[in-house]
Amino acid sequence: MALDVGDKNIGVAISDALLLTAQGRPTVRRKELKADLEILRRLAEENEVHEIVVGQPLHMDGKASPQSEKVGRFVEQLRKVLDLPIVFLDERLTSFEAEQHLEHMGLNWRQRREHVDKIAAMIILQNYLDSRPGRTA
Repeated sequence: MALDVGDKNIGVAISDALLLTAQGRPTVRRKELKADLEILRRLAEENEVHEIVVGQPLHMDGKASPQSEKVGRFVEQLRKVLDLPIVFLDERLTSFEAEQHLEHMGLNWRQRREHVDKIAAMIILQNYLDSRPGRTA
């Protein structure tokens, strides 16, 4: 499972059983931490998740950003709820790539805003799946 953690939304993607493709899930509209963590716990359980990949929002020079510090604190809380490995993956430009993809599909800005977090999570997960050892292009 991959997460694109933002202040207002959490984009979610789940892999298929063969760990080949990323599939989007409905975006989690953030309310309060406890409720957000419970939704993610339930999703992980229902989808038999064995590992979570979280997008790390870094500056273009690769240094941590204020948002990456927020995401780090969120992941600390997530670790307390889920007994699963959690890894970070550089997410630079994934939201931009998601926006471009949605624009190319012909969606207007409102429609793009509704789906961008889910698409970004799918890109994060697909990048992770494609980078796994033994994976051929």
